[in-house]
Amino acid sequence: MHEEEALNDNHPGPDRFELDQTRRDRKHRNATYAKRRRVVLKYLERKHGRFQDFSQKHKTSFRYIFWGILLAGYLAVVIAACALNFHRALPLFVITVAAIFFVVWDHCMAKYEHRIKELLSPGRRFLDSHWFCLKWVIWSSLILGVVFWLIFDTAKLGQWQLVSFGGLLVYVILLFLFSKHPTKVRWRPVLGGIGLQFLLGLIILRTGPGLMAFQWLGKQVQTFLEHTDAGASFVFGENYTDHYLAFKYLPMLVFFTAVMYMLYYLGLMQWIIRKIGWLMLVTVGSSPIESVVAAGNIFIGYTEAPLLVEGYIKDATRSELHAIMTTGFATIAGNVLGPYISFGISPTHLLTASVMSAPVSLAVAKLFWPETETPKTTVKDAMKMEIGDSRNLLEAISQGASASISLVAHIAVNMIAFLALLSFVNAALSWFGNMLDYPQLSFELICSYIFMPFSFMMGVDWQDSFMVAKLIGYKTFFTEFVAYERLSKLVDLRKEAGPKFVDGVQQYMSIRSETIATYALCGFGSISSLGLAIKTLTNIADFRRDDIAAVAGRALIAGTISSFIMGCIAGILSSTPVDINCHHIFENTFASGLPQNTTNVVSCCQSLLSSTVAVGPGEVIPGGYHSLSSLKNCCELLKPSTLNCTWILDEL
Repeated sequence: MHEEEALNDNHPGPDRFELDQTRRDRKHRNATYAKRRRVVLKYLERKHGRFQDFSQKHKTSFRYIFWGILLAGYLAVVIAACALNFHRALPLFVITVAAIFFVVWDHCMAKYEHRIKELLSPGRRFLDSHWFCLKWVIWSSLILGVVFWLIFDTAKLGQWQLVSFGGLLVYVILLFLFSKHPTKVRWRPVLGGIGLQFLLGLIILRTGPGLMAFQWLGKQVQTFLEHTDAGASFVFGENYTDHYLAFKYLPMLVFFTAVMYMLYYLGLMQWIIRKIGWLMLVTVGSSPIESVVAAGNIFIGYTEAPLLVEGYIKDATRSELHAIMTTGFATIAGNVLGPYISFGISPTHLLTASVMSAPVSLAVAKLFWPETETPKTTVKDAMKMEIGDSRNLLEAISQGASASISLVAHIAVNMIAFLALLSFVNAALSWFGNMLDYPQLSFELICSYIFMPFSFMMGVDWQDSFMVAKLIGYKTFFTEFVAYERLSKLVDLRKEAGPKFVDGVQQYMSIRSETIATYALCGFGSISSLGLAIKTLTNIADFRRDDIAAVAGRALIAGTISSFIMGCIAGILSSTPVDINCHHIFENTFASGLPQNTTNVVSCCQSLLSSTVAVGPGEVIPGGYHSLSSLKNCCELLKPSTLNCTWILDEL
């Protein structure tokens, strides 16, 4: 029995033999498959290498084909939109034409810049050789043009435009008298900056296309910012509007900052800043570093704009440092306009002020601290701006949202601190004034007397100048956020058409005064911003700490005066009709027997009748807090078909 088992072990049966054979076949097949796989992989590697070489060789052609297809598709969409409804597609058409123009301009300047300079060199040589005579002709023509324009404009709109122009001259003279180096002032940047601001204001505020364009742009910005509600309602719930400032206004900063970072990553923001900077460099004559920072302040804050030229701050002259800080104090960045627009402030005027503030801030800066050194930064250096450290578009948006946390927190805590401080200061002043039998003493009252001359010189009428002065005090000692919030309340009161005086206290201002105040408050120039601006620049160039501290105080004053000059320009160019005090007109006209068919009386009666609610006999409620007596007289004067005058008589 044991012998048979041994024989079976030495001579395996047919099942074991087949198993070994299967294993050998499997190894052979695996080896064959591996060999074939290596052959296929080598083949694919050769093909992939050839494809890479081909792609690398024709990379430029592929890029042109790709962008050409996208451009052709976009143009097809634009043409189709214009064919369907050209009026509706007009903004898209204008944006497309402007984009094509600037792209072609950049291409031509990059490729044919030297040829263009050679082509224009004869004209430049002619101007250089005859400039001494030509400049007097040009300046004389400009002065005569301004004089005649003021004469005809004042005759048309009234004397307040002339008051605003006189205030502009006074501010320029004061800046010159208190200049750091009065004998070193170069007047080209000064006159060029003010002239460019005046030209921009004239195009925007006095021409139909310019006003329509900025009105349309203001509406688009307002609509764009309203998309913040989707995120705010999701995070804070449907009742988020119960806390307007925290849950509606501040989220706008998050949204806008994220969009700005996205545009910065794509390079579009740098391109726009370079264009505006180049325009101010050519027209105003400021240095390259000043021009770039001033252009950047239109879109980003005074703490971020110096980062555009971070590598050149260390070599900046003291005049350039002063100009950098002045432009920051004199402008309001685009990312904080959202809350002000939501307050009810005119988006057209806010956008106009944001654009106009850049050139005039450079003009004031070079007048208040003229350049006495030679700037080291060239145009090519200043125009170099990095795209950013974001690796993709989503990361850029996330970084922008995260970066807005400090801005939102800064505004929130400052609002809490400053409004609480204002309440305490008013209580303390009232307590002190009560000892002198004057409990009405307050911070607003003090500011109204301190800043009243400045507001009056901007062209605000005497009655409203005290209210504008209070707003300037809020902006200077606290923040522009508080000032615009108070201005929005005055705008709401005017729109309600209530009595202008209650217990002898004025409740609201005229539309013209509101317009001038909107421009005069458009700037970060406040004491609270001073420390943050110094900290920003010292973080960039710590060894320039003494120079930065030396120019900071004058820069704050210059930035504030820049806003005042902007208010003067708005006062000169504003064609807004002066509000009519209808209560005063009704009282004088109907009680004294004066002619009742004058323009003011008819306008006031039309406004009163349109705001009156009439339910039936004995149930008539006059609008605007007017009396039934005034309503009765207006009804008899105009005899409206929409109101039965006998209902008023029954009530009387």
